[in-house]
Amino acid sequence: MVADVPLPGSATRFDYQSLESASGRLFISHMGAGQLVVFDVRAGRVISNLDGFPTVTGVLAVPAEHRAYASATGDHAVVVVNDSTLQIVARVAGPRFPDGIAYAPDARRVFVSDESGRRDFVIDAATDSVMARIELDGEAGNTQYDPGSRCVIVAVQTANQLAVIDPATATIVRRITLDQAVRYPHGVYIDAPHRLAFIAGQKSGTLGVLDLRTLQLRQVLPIGSDPDVLAFDPTLGQLYVAAESGVVAVFGERDGSLVQLGWYRAPKAHSVAVDPATHRVYLPLADVSGRPVLRVLVPSDSH
Repeated sequence: MVADVPLPGSATRFDYQSLESASGRLFISHMGAGQLVVFDVRAGRVISNLDGFPTVTGVLAVPAEHRAYASATGDHAVVVVNDSTLQIVARVAGPRFPDGIAYAPDARRVFVSDESGRRDFVIDAATDSVMARIELDGEAGNTQYDPGSRCVIVAVQTANQLAVIDPATATIVRRITLDQAVRYPHGVYIDAPHRLAFIAGQKSGTLGVLDLRTLQLRQVLPIGSDPDVLAFDPTLGQLYVAAESGVVAVFGERDGSLVQLGWYRAPKAHSVAVDPATHRVYLPLADVSGRPVLRVLVPSDSH
């Protein structure tokens, strides 16, 4: 462990994080406090704590738009932040329970999981307005962009499927049904260079490794119970899968397969982010001796 950095706000739940690599700004959703914390990974300190994000879940920094997008479920809206001034510039209403967020650069569109609304909302980044609502026929888990296919992939957790969306037409072009060994898919990470999708089954406590060329599961691996957020360090080839049970499973990617490297345990450590430049891993923890902290870790083989 490098440090436990005190975080502002109440000792309540955190959710997704998003790192803007060029500026070194890590955006952290403080769900229980309704705040968006901005942490400078280079200086190792909080530089801002933004109000106006009730029950914030998903967050995504999009440097191409000079924006950060955050899902304020308490407002049933996506809040848009200028990434330089850190001022709120728009609120896009519509989703019942906005959650995971992805950005399709060619179309300049933002895709937002509406978990209980069973849809993906599509926001035009140029106008900050809703331009489509895609019916998923099931609850939406995480939404991710795949640079390899230039499609958006959504975990449809109650249907045990992945929905593949063409960003240009905002339509589903393929559905991939997953084996029950990966049940209730929620967290997803796309390793585009190796054409793999890592999929966390929330009810099975397993991680599926899906070959995006053949659409077949290559592996099913045990992880912590009730998994949530995934983060990947492409330089080291290390995957982190954080679970509500407080278990972070660590894997190494070797020749298109994953090998178990270890486990890390911290109280309710269900959110994880990694900085590929330094290999530091960030775990926001709601309550460590009565206060929220950002736990900063370095993998043992990256020193």
